[in-house]
Amino acid sequence: MTDPNTGKQWKTLDKDLGRISQVEYAANYVSRPLVAPGIALAFIILAGLIAAMFFGQSSGTLTVAAAAVFGAYMALNIGANDVANNMGPAVGANALTMGGAIFIAALCESAGALLAGGDVVSTIAKGIIDPAGMSDPTVFILAMMAALISSALWVNLATWVGAPVSTTHSVVGGVMGAGIAAAGLSSVNWETMAKIAASWVISPVLGGVIAALFLAFIKAKIIYTEDKIAAARRWVPVLIGIMAAAFAAYLSLKGLKHVIKIDLLTSVGIGVVVGVLLYLVSVPLIRRQSQGLENRNKSLKVLFGIPLVLSAALLSFAHGANDVANAVGPLAAIVHVTTIGDIAAKVTIPSWVMVIGAFGISFGLFLFGPKLIRMVGSQITKLNPMRAYCVSLAAAITVIVASWLGLPVSSTHIAVGGVFGVGFFREWHTERRYRANSKKKSSAKLLAPEERRRRKLVRRSHFMTIVAAWVITVPAAALMSACIYYLLYSVAG
Repeated sequence: MTDPNTGKQWKTLDKDLGRISQVEYAANYVSRPLVAPGIALAFIILAGLIAAMFFGQSSGTLTVAAAAVFGAYMALNIGANDVANNMGPAVGANALTMGGAIFIAALCESAGALLAGGDVVSTIAKGIIDPAGMSDPTVFILAMMAALISSALWVNLATWVGAPVSTTHSVVGGVMGAGIAAAGLSSVNWETMAKIAASWVISPVLGGVIAALFLAFIKAKIIYTEDKIAAARRWVPVLIGIMAAAFAAYLSLKGLKHVIKIDLLTSVGIGVVVGVLLYLVSVPLIRRQSQGLENRNKSLKVLFGIPLVLSAALLSFAHGANDVANAVGPLAAIVHVTTIGDIAAKVTIPSWVMVIGAFGISFGLFLFGPKLIRMVGSQITKLNPMRAYCVSLAAAITVIVASWLGLPVSSTHIAVGGVFGVGFFREWHTERRYRANSKKKSSAKLLAPEERRRRKLVRRSHFMTIVAAWVITVPAAALMSACIYYLLYSVAG
């Protein structure tokens, strides 16, 4: 016979085990959001330890270690925010999975930073502050530390809100605010600041216009033709050649400028040669890839898939080469002053500083990047491979044009401006076709004005949030930097 007490004990044990399993599930659910910050914190601490190890027992070890900690924090934020602009369109167009985009971006960003990141960087953020205004090394170190902390905090806040902002402009604002706090308004190069303010408007508008023009070209020459596949065989190699030319010029001018000194005319010549070669190579490849495809828009997406992935990878490489130095510039300046004792407009970046920047970007992208990738890729407007390709192509061309005009531009503003340009062009094009068709239909079949407004192809809430974040980036980073400088100065004093 079965003891009834034993049965009760088993039931009680089952209930207790059930409670324990529920507690374990709840603990796992609660701790999951803490994994990414935990890994990030471990990387930041490791960066500080590496800096301390390189400096040993010298008097400035603590200062350099603290700067390395904030430099690593800044690099993490660049990966979380800035890199999303390069990979967002490819992910939104379903040409890349989120995992594939993160892997390619991390690899290309690190390669760009370590291989072509350059040995020399302007530590005063492209001439924003006159070094003569901060002749005291201690004041200079505190100013650079404040700039590093404030720019990192601002980019972190923007990522949390879901707004892609310019890391370069955040650093510029941080340096400007700390410089004003340390040496007054006269220490700021206001002519350079005026150029940067102009780039807030020019670079996204230029990127948007170029992206819209390419999309209009693709619609006219490929999508709205009778034989779409034949048109694609003719024009897709041309677009690939243009892409190759733009990126070759982009990389030679921006990404590789620290390795080999190249002027704008030479970089354009390199671009033309590479573009022609890629055009000749892509003609038979596109012809072979298009065989057996149906005469519809879905088939066209296949032909643009690989060029889109390549363009996203090249954008990441160029971004790593060009923007990592901006992030670690203040850190390199602190290391130089602590080691040498004098203030220089340009310094050599130690290899361990570049490694912190490169790996920090990769970790930031892996841990926190998906949020902004989704925002840029799918939440502003709907993208397909053709539209996303136009965005990537516009980004490369806009940098070349802006360099020719002598404007300091932001890759973030250009890429997101390209997404806006594609979206607003689609709105305009859809409205034009609607009006043309409305002349042929009765009023009963037409959409009400409220319904047409509801079907806008660019989300206005995201548009306003992003533009507002762009406008206040420099002043917000400057104000934070000035406050942090006064705090550090009072503690140091």
